[in-house]
Amino acid sequence: MVSTAAYAPQFVSSRHAIAAIRVRRAAGRTLITVARSIGIFVPVFIVATFVTFALRAVSGLSPARIQLGEEATPAAVHRIEGTWGLNRPFLAQYWSWFTNILHGNLGRSWSNGVNVSQLIGDGLTVSLSVATLALVIGIVFGFGLGTLAALRRTTWIDRVITAVLTVFAVTPPFVVGIVLVEVFAVSLRWFPSGGFVPFGAGAGPWFEHLLLPALALSFDTVAVVARQLRAGLIGAYQENYVTGAVVRGLSPRRIFFRHVLRNGAGPALAALGLQFPALIGGSVVTEWIFGLQGFGRFANDAAQAGDVPSVQGVLVVSIVLVVTFNLIVNVVLGRVTPASQRGV
Repeated sequence: MVSTAAYAPQFVSSRHAIAAIRVRRAAGRTLITVARSIGIFVPVFIVATFVTFALRAVSGLSPARIQLGEEATPAAVHRIEGTWGLNRPFLAQYWSWFTNILHGNLGRSWSNGVNVSQLIGDGLTVSLSVATLALVIGIVFGFGLGTLAALRRTTWIDRVITAVLTVFAVTPPFVVGIVLVEVFAVSLRWFPSGGFVPFGAGAGPWFEHLLLPALALSFDTVAVVARQLRAGLIGAYQENYVTGAVVRGLSPRRIFFRHVLRNGAGPALAALGLQFPALIGGSVVTEWIFGLQGFGRFANDAAQAGDVPSVQGVLVVSIVLVVTFNLIVNVVLGRVTPASQRGV
């Protein structure tokens, strides 16, 4: 009689081989996702930067108008534009600017001559802190409310959550911001009404100054994520693989986490890719309300001042941020939701 112990090494070896194959397949899918995203990003980035740079020529703006005013003589304008290299052919100017941005050099501000990369970096630290915290709040509460609504669908809990999400979706961030300041900063004095404290000064003060503006920005994200997740989970519960899992006697908890959530979270994760640029764009008004010198406020000030290099830098950084975040979402979507990998 052959002992079963003789088969143990073969069984372990087979399991390791299967695990290695799965790891290689997952890595291959991730590489394909990254390659596709890069393949889309490169031409989009080139076209976007060209259009962005062409805005200066179309607008007719000049650093001489900012430095000398409307009374500038043609000779003075020509001299200053020559100093900035604006008397060169358009394509030569674009190529110099494009190669510089590939090295992280976004040029210098027409208003004060400061490096645009430094100015954007200072504002981006504030805006990314607010947007990231708002995104975390949106994901946590969106997934929580969406899951609860799907598990209690057609009940009063589902109806209450749907009503709350509708209010969240239609309320502008600046209205939410004003209410939060009035209640929690002015009346209760629980949080500061504005300003920004770097993380290096302490996690507590940093978080206290970010929470209210992040909450003001997060309402729409909570509503979008929760709605998409609820619809995705309800749809996943109606799939045949869930029926098969029930027939096999799997527990409701295992069915939810192993089958329903992994396949139903796809729409919610895809919606996050659109929410990040919305958070960056919505930060303009929010930063004004809470007195934050962030990326959005810098973009608004640069546009009003006619500071073309700063506006161009804002657009380039925005493109990179949006594409990078969507790449991360696509990679996570491919790893978390098996249904999204069927076409790979």
